[in-house]
Amino acid sequence: MKNLLQRITIDAEICHGKPCIRGLRYPVESILKLLGSGMKPEQVLRDYEDLEPEDIQACLQHASKLSQVKSISRAAC
Repeated sequence: MKNLLQRITIDAEICHGKPCIRGLRYPVESILKLLGSGMKPEQVLRDYEDLEPEDIQACLQHASKLSQVKSISRAAC
């Protein structure tokens, strides 16, 4: 799992410091939105030729790590 998460990079000079894939200008957030809208990983990979299957997995693992919180306040939503 750690190897996949190393594909997620944060650089203040790229996409305003948002987590991106391998230093490319593909924010994790954008890939997750595509997947959440119903796109299949194969479709995302076809549309973004720089990406690899492991990048999609890394995005999902990154999101999973971020969701591991003890509680969420309704005021924050």
